[in-house]
Amino acid sequence: MHLIFATSIVPDGTPKSGYEIANAAVLDALTRAGCRMSVMGFAWKGREERQIADGTVVLGELDPRTEAADGLTKLGWLARSMMRGMTFSSAKMLLASPGEVRRALEGLGRVDGVVFNSVQFAGAFRRVFADLPCIYVAHNVEHLSALQSADAARGLVGRFMFRREARLLKALEAELCAQARFVYTLSEEDRRLLGVADDRRSAVLPLVAHEPAGSGPGERQTTHDAALIGTWSWAPNRIGLDWFLEEVVPHLPEGFRIAVAGDAPADLAQRHGRVTFVGRVPDAVEFVRSGRVVPLISRAGTGVQLKTIETFELGLPSVATQSALRGISHKPENCIVADDPRAFAEALVRAAKNPVDLDGRAFHMAQRKALDTAILHGLDQAGFNRRDKAA
Repeated sequence: MHLIFATSIVPDGTPKSGYEIANAAVLDALTRAGCRMSVMGFAWKGREERQIADGTVVLGELDPRTEAADGLTKLGWLARSMMRGMTFSSAKMLLASPGEVRRALEGLGRVDGVVFNSVQFAGAFRRVFADLPCIYVAHNVEHLSALQSADAARGLVGRFMFRREARLLKALEAELCAQARFVYTLSEEDRRLLGVADDRRSAVLPLVAHEPAGSGPGERQTTHDAALIGTWSWAPNRIGLDWFLEEVVPHLPEGFRIAVAGDAPADLAQRHGRVTFVGRVPDAVEFVRSGRVVPLISRAGTGVQLKTIETFELGLPSVATQSALRGISHKPENCIVADDPRAFAEALVRAAKNPVDLDGRAFHMAQRKALDTAILHGLDQAGFNRRDKAA
């Protein structure tokens, strides 16, 4: 069975974001299930070191981050999205033309089906693959995330753009779910929200991140009381970060050491002097392990929080909101749940005072087993014969 994994950004070595970690987990599971996978999409522009695997079709180089683009590039994306009646995120994919994508598809020989990985690439090029049976991997309920971002936007233009994005995403997600032979989601709630809560139509993928690295007490060298990392340019993540900085941090005692890694805007460091913003770090795992406790601060979005899975696999103590636990079937004993800002701060102080690390291997193995089971179920329901090895 030869399937195309059609995605915005192709894997190029070690995953660096939650989205890339999820992609790697799904691709690995499809391969373990006996599928021959070809990946098609764009390489991340500007990455110095790349390890793009054989069987990958690179359509060009792209940095999809809106905040990293110059004004002219943003205007081009906006113009294309308006002219084509598509989402802003899918308009970024038009770096390649549908004709170029079609020729790339033809160059792969016999193909039995396509796995549309999230909505961005599919929103731009799904009609190129119209003759192929498809599976849809819904990382989030994207239109709800866009609505949450619209509510959190601080300007009229931002609210307008996110509401437009939400309207178009809702129609696109409905089309993809209707056309797909099977839908994979990352949380049980997303199956219901997408209208596919039927075992013949969908399944939840319990993801894995890294190989587990559980450690016993005293084996870590910590330099911070709390360490958190994320892609803060993504609006749902930023909503959680703003909540943490504005509502939780004021309840923490003076001298409580907080470090935030990731692409946080420069103005945050000026407004929150008690917090150390370290930018991008060379090793995300080592950075998180440098904190005595990990705050899992999601307040918006759908799907699953990869930072939660990573934390549990690493066996690290954490304090989590209910939103950060969506898609998680088993909560480790060293995770405290709190949604009230004061209670969250108090739990952080308690956890940092006496951190208890666990061995994350059991969590990792249970997640991987459930992931493989869900992948196999979806392939069977979609009618894909994995023993049919396309040349």
